[in-house]
Amino acid sequence: MEHNVFEQMAQKYDTEERKKLAKVIVDEVRSELQNSKSKSLIDYGSGTGLVSLKLIDLVDSIVLVDSSKQMLEVAKAKIENNGITNAAVRYSDFTQETPELKADIVFMSLVLLHIPDTKQILQELFNILHEDGKLIIVDFDKNDKINHPKVHNGFSHEELKERLSEVGFKGTEIKTFHHGERIFMKQDASMFIASSIK
Repeated sequence: MEHNVFEQMAQKYDTEERKKLAKVIVDEVRSELQNSKSKSLIDYGSGTGLVSLKLIDLVDSIVLVDSSKQMLEVAKAKIENNGITNAAVRYSDFTQETPELKADIVFMSLVLLHIPDTKQILQELFNILHEDGKLIIVDFDKNDKINHPKVHNGFSHEELKERLSEVGFKGTEIKTFHHGERIFMKQDASMFIASSIK
């Protein structure tokens, strides 16, 4: 298995910049989760839970899924230290194998850009959603200033919509909601939120 760079970053992951960006994302996602009190949510590629642990009051339960054990250790400590009872962590990499999980909502924040085969992962996420479930993706808009062998340079709304409908999603709404300085590989960039129904 390829060396996981996120393992080394885990302890120092929650920088001020990341916390600031997470707050922007949390504020946007909160409005997507209105009327979700009875719903289960999976945060795929949760990292240390910077975003999803700020959403626990809006849903019934959250499972933080990540392929970095160290990131999940940090998330687990936050859950325990804050006495959170409706969140759990799960070590898994859906690009290798998908566990028997089901959820009403799957959330993925700034993760898709790290996954080479986007269609495959979207298919896996589609499969773990209940009927009429919702996939929420937050990521960067396509950015020609970014060129990195391990990272997509963001996504065009049209291409992403097409890919989501190819795997079976019925409807997708996408909008750009934030422009920030040096937020994507030290470049100015904008972020979108996409919401798709199974």
